[in-house]
Amino acid sequence: MVSIGYFLSCEEFGPRELVRQARWAEEAGFERLWISDHFHPWNDEQGQSPFVWSVIGALSEVTRLPITTAVTCPTVRLHPAVVAHAAATAAVQCEGRFTLGVGSGEALNEHVLGDAWPPAPVRLEMLEEAVEVIRALHTGEEVDHHGKHYTVENARLYTLPEQPVPIYVSAFGPKAVDVAARIGDGLCSTKPDGDLIGRYRAAGGKGPAQGGFKVCHAATEAEGVRTALRLWPNEHLPGELAQVLPTPRHFEQASTLVTERMVADVLPAGPDPKRYVESVREYADAGYDEVYVQQIGPEQEEFFAFWQREVAPHVR
Repeated sequence: MVSIGYFLSCEEFGPRELVRQARWAEEAGFERLWISDHFHPWNDEQGQSPFVWSVIGALSEVTRLPITTAVTCPTVRLHPAVVAHAAATAAVQCEGRFTLGVGSGEALNEHVLGDAWPPAPVRLEMLEEAVEVIRALHTGEEVDHHGKHYTVENARLYTLPEQPVPIYVSAFGPKAVDVAARIGDGLCSTKPDGDLIGRYRAAGGKGPAQGGFKVCHAATEAEGVRTALRLWPNEHLPGELAQVLPTPRHFEQASTLVTERMVADVLPAGPDPKRYVESVREYADAGYDEVYVQQIGPEQEEFFAFWQREVAPHVR
């Protein structure tokens, strides 16, 4: 049985709007929430980027749905000790219904303090050490850590949930999948790739696999495609561009190469529920345990009504 969640976009919406969407998602029958963690949006058209930990605090007061960050980078912009502190408090606020999703990050968000942006193998090495630090602090013991990338001295967290916060690791390629299987309590990804899930399981990954995708419900498919192209062309950029481009302006420049046809070929858009159902099933067939859906654009209330009425009965 696949659990269906809603993906709250901190790049496209401000904090109060995200709280409203969480309420609507719960009322529409979604069972859990993803929420992105960004310093910048991908482009200026998206136009938002609230501090995710403040938003999670507000969400904890209006919804009982489990929440996962998708995903937090605990390596450059935020020291892992600070992430451990934030995650522990979030878990207390959410009464244990919080999961820390982590990943190796993007230059877009992580270079803002002037730090050099490391190559991918170093980023994975940093992520592994960061998770080690976070887990140590979540024991409630005093921690001294002198590692290759991080130092922690005489640090102890006093506000802790009853159980350590689960940590899920984001992965898109084989090396990251192996790291996720080794250090994570679960996997996060946005690729409906059965081979990826198979590698995760074969490498010893036993926790849930979370996957997510975007849609654009609209009056017509053409209208939905145009909205998606305007707001999220970056979703269709190839290779490692998402990890290495440093500013929204660079993403806007690269996104001029994305066409309406490229969007229409992969993104469920418009009023036909069949494509939405097919996308959920694609992730389910790939082996995901939880599937998260994000509606692009301002028609949020209309989307939740559409999903509850025309999609949910076919994917429960």
